[in-house]
Amino acid sequence: MARLLSLARRSLFLKSLSRTPPSIFSSSRSYISEMRRSAFKENLLRILRTEITYESEYRPPLPPATSFDSFLVEDNMGEQWIRLRRKYGDAEDIKIDAIMFDGASPPRQAAADGGEEEPRLHISLIVEVSKGEASDFVLQFVCSAWSDSLDVEKVFPVSRGSPAIRPFMGPNFKELDDELQDAIRSYLEERGVNDDLAEFLHEYMANKDKLEFIRWMRNVESYVKK
Repeated sequence: MARLLSLARRSLFLKSLSRTPPSIFSSSRSYISEMRRSAFKENLLRILRTEITYESEYRPPLPPATSFDSFLVEDNMGEQWIRLRRKYGDAEDIKIDAIMFDGASPPRQAAADGGEEEPRLHISLIVEVSKGEASDFVLQFVCSAWSDSLDVEKVFPVSRGSPAIRPFMGPNFKELDDELQDAIRSYLEERGVNDDLAEFLHEYMANKDKLEFIRWMRNVESYVKK
């Protein structure tokens, strides 16, 4: 008897389900999906805000420098490069375009305490020396900035008019005569392009990396919460 009653109740329940409008099930599924989306969104926003607070308050970036030595620093938010400018004497304009960290090499030696030494980060830069209308060419120097030194990789003149499509860029700097290499280094150092500049660029870019990271997270947060 109990089994018959149970079967009867099950039959009535299934019939009631068959008479339930499909829209009710659809609304229920939509509601659950919306709840899940909201939970994912709130979780993402929570993590972003935690990271922003940590980066902004516990290891905050410094206000970016606007000058170094005789150079003025030009930096656009959201860009991965900066520009430095200066005058040298009455005739020369010097422009430096430096890219944020774009590579690394193994440390030169093991850490003194036996721990792991940090890799040496690399910054690429192009130095341009121009004499304006007084010359048909500008001199460009392709350089590598390490945290404690600046290396010259290439030296080549570039036409101020219509540059060649595939210009001859000369030999690699290290293939030049030692005396010529020393003379070119002295030429750049006299214009403020030296190891001190390389150290400044590394400090500036490390700080810029923090600023850009915080700005990126805030942009993502702003988009997600709308």
